[in-house]
Amino acid sequence: MLYRKIIKKLEDWRTNPGRKPLILRGARQVGKTTVVNEFGRQFKHYISLNLEKSEDASFFKAYGDDVKDIFDAVLLSRNAPYDPENTLVFIDEIQEVPRAVALLRYFYEDLPGLNVIAADSLLEFALGELGSFPVGRVLQMSVHPMDFEEFLHAAGEKMALEYYQKTPVPDIAVDKLLRLFNQFIIIGGMPEVVAAYFDNNQTIASLPDIYSSIWDNYKDDIEKYSHSNKERRILRHILDVAPGIRDRITFNGFGNSSYTSKDIGDAFRTLHKTGLIRLIYPTNELKIPLKPNYRRKPRIQFLDTGLLNFAAGIQARLLKLEDLNQYFKGYIVNHMVFQEHLAQTKRINQLPYFWTREKANSNAEVDWVVPFRELIYPVEIKSGASGRLRSLMEFIEKSEHQTGFRLLANKFSRENLKTAKGKKINLINLPYFCGGRMEHYLEYLLEEWVGEEAFFAGN
Repeated sequence: MLYRKIIKKLEDWRTNPGRKPLILRGARQVGKTTVVNEFGRQFKHYISLNLEKSEDASFFKAYGDDVKDIFDAVLLSRNAPYDPENTLVFIDEIQEVPRAVALLRYFYEDLPGLNVIAADSLLEFALGELGSFPVGRVLQMSVHPMDFEEFLHAAGEKMALEYYQKTPVPDIAVDKLLRLFNQFIIIGGMPEVVAAYFDNNQTIASLPDIYSSIWDNYKDDIEKYSHSNKERRILRHILDVAPGIRDRITFNGFGNSSYTSKDIGDAFRTLHKTGLIRLIYPTNELKIPLKPNYRRKPRIQFLDTGLLNFAAGIQARLLKLEDLNQYFKGYIVNHMVFQEHLAQTKRINQLPYFWTREKANSNAEVDWVVPFRELIYPVEIKSGASGRLRSLMEFIEKSEHQTGFRLLANKFSRENLKTAKGKKINLINLPYFCGGRMEHYLEYLLEEWVGEEAFFAGN
C-alpha cells in the first residue's frame, strides 16, 4: 500500500464530533478507491458500494428518500449488524446515480452517527441533473496524483524526505533531492505507475502499458460524455494535439484546425470536468483577490506530468537531461511545480495563476503568483542563476512589498537587488522541488528569518 497523506485527513474527519458525509473529489485513477479501502481497515465494519454496478445502484433508486431504509437494505444484503458508529459506508462512483448525491444530506440529518464517504470521478457531469447540491450537509476533499513527499515515501527515501520537510532545506540534501525530483517529474504521480516503477527496480520499460491504459480510459470517459460526433472529433483533436503544446494557446484554429473558438472552448470545458486537462489563466492583479483574465491566452495543465510526458513521447529525451529546466524553457518543470501546488490546495477546483502585463510594445509575464497574508508574491522558474528577472522586477515595482522568489536547480539563498527605479528587492532562491512548500517558506521568512517588518518593507 502506497503511503497517501490524505489518510491522516480521513482520520481527523472520523474523530470530528460534527462529522458530515464526505465526498472525495478527483479524476479517475488518482487512488480514491484504494485510499478508502485502506482507511476502511480501521473500522469494525466496512461496506463498499460501487454505483456503476446495477445491484448497488438499486439501493438509491428503490427506497425513496428514506436513508434509514436504504441503510437497512444495505446491511441485509451484506449480512452486517446495525452498528453505525463503527461502520464505514463507502459509495464509489456516486456520480452514476445523481440523486444519491442529494441523499447524502439525509445521512447527515437522519443517521448522524454513520460514517459515510462517497467518491466521484466525473461528478461535474452529474451536477447538472441535480435539483440541488447538499451545501452545508456534506464535506468535500480533493484527491490528486501523488506529490513529491508521497513519491519519496514510495522510493523508501526516508532521510531525503526528512531533509525535504526542513525549512529551509539543508544544502547537503539539495543535489540528491534534485535528482529524485527530476525522477518524479519524468515518472509522475499516478499511483499505479509509481507502484509499478518501484516494484520493477525503477525501470521505465515496465510503464508504457500502464500509461497507455490510463490514457485510453480517459479517452473512453470523455467520449462517453460528448453529445455529438462533432464534439467527439474535437475532443480527440485536442487530446492528440495538446500534449505537444508548450506555449499559451488560442482557441480559434487550435492545433492548426478549422474549429472555432466556441468549438474549442466548449471542448476544453468538457475536459476540465474530467480533471484530465485544466486551463490556467493569467491574472493582471497586484492585490487580493486574484481574478483570472479570460480574455488572455491560457496555459494547458494536465492532470499529471508523467502522463503528459508519455502522451507527448518525450520521456526518453528527458532522461538524458541533468537539469530538466533545459527542456523547452523549463516547461516541464513549470508544469510539475503547478501540479505540486495543486496537490496542496484545500479548496475544490482552486487553480493557480501566472501574471501578465500586455502592452503594444512591452509585455511582461511572471511564471506564478502566490497569494499569502493579503499580499501576492511573484515566483519565477529559471534554469540558471543568471536568468533575467525583468518581469519579476516590474511586478515588485508595482506591488506593495519587495519580495520575490526564483525556483531553480540551486540551493536556498537570498539576494538583495534593486529595480531600474531603485526599489529594493528581497530575492529568495529556492530549489525548484520546493514549489509544493511555498507557504512553508513564506511562513519561515516572515516569522523566523528576516522578520515581518523587514520582509514587507524590504529593509
